[in-house]
Amino acid sequence: MRLKVIDLDGSVAGQEPLRRRIDAGEAARIDAADLAARLRIVASRDASARLLRRLAEGPDEGAGPPVHFYGSGDFHHLTALLLRGVAEPVTVVHFDNHPDWVRFPATVNCGAWVNRALELPQVRKVVTIGPCSGDLVRPEWQFANLRAVEAERIALFPWRHAPSRVWGRYGRASSFRQEGSHLHWRNLAEEDWAGFLDDLLPAIPTDAVWLTIDKDVLGRGEAVTNWDQGELSLAHLLAAIERLAAGRRILGVDVCGDWSEPRFSDPFRATLAYFDHPPLLRPSQAELAVNARANAALIDCFARVLP
Repeated sequence: MRLKVIDLDGSVAGQEPLRRRIDAGEAARIDAADLAARLRIVASRDASARLLRRLAEGPDEGAGPPVHFYGSGDFHHLTALLLRGVAEPVTVVHFDNHPDWVRFPATVNCGAWVNRALELPQVRKVVTIGPCSGDLVRPEWQFANLRAVEAERIALFPWRHAPSRVWGRYGRASSFRQEGSHLHWRNLAEEDWAGFLDDLLPAIPTDAVWLTIDKDVLGRGEAVTNWDQGELSLAHLLAAIERLAAGRRILGVDVCGDWSEPRFSDPFRATLAYFDHPPLLRPSQAELAVNARANAALIDCFARVLP
């Protein structure tokens, strides 16, 4: 694998498992701190273009798929930018406590990037695994792209969530069934994990897969993030990565979900963050150490399963 650290917010480049590899020349560090304020929450076109140029011009030694770490989940929409460089049909497998599927506003932002990815001709499908968040409460009111779920362009598998109240008719798909005015989701907490992974592989329509991981899919005992968090265990996540790598060809990976203090240069992004984020958390260094442990486990897993 080609390990890349996009240093936007200082949250990952200094972590021992990544710093050690950067110092040893086993990982490339791309300095992007000057772009962070214009990429956090919503990506400006100029900052996006400048970041992509830096990635293209940066060191790219070694073989194998790229594995990107880039800090807070406030930057998760970088996935849609990274996918622009994929040149073949691909399915995005997305681990997250949030579906990131809103249709409005139609910008490159952390709540809507799944739709930006689906606009790319090479992206055939997005499979989202793990949400427990309030995004599934009256999702139509929150501009959720339920028609893409109905059409199986998005397959959404909550870890645990009550049925969602809806007004439209969506029928049945692999991840839900509609009964009256409610969508009943396939809750993974109630299923055998290995059995779900066996079912997942035939539902991926492409040979190539891109993995995107927001660590807010994990519980607070295994990650500390800028967002409300889910209940998936790190062991379940690692097992899924291994199973996907065995059954499909992984083209690339990106990982976010580290905590960093939000800093903004404009009131627009600050206001969005204020309403979207849970109450501001100020974790201690001891509490943040759990993120380094999770990242170390992920890096070890990628080193085992990627070519």
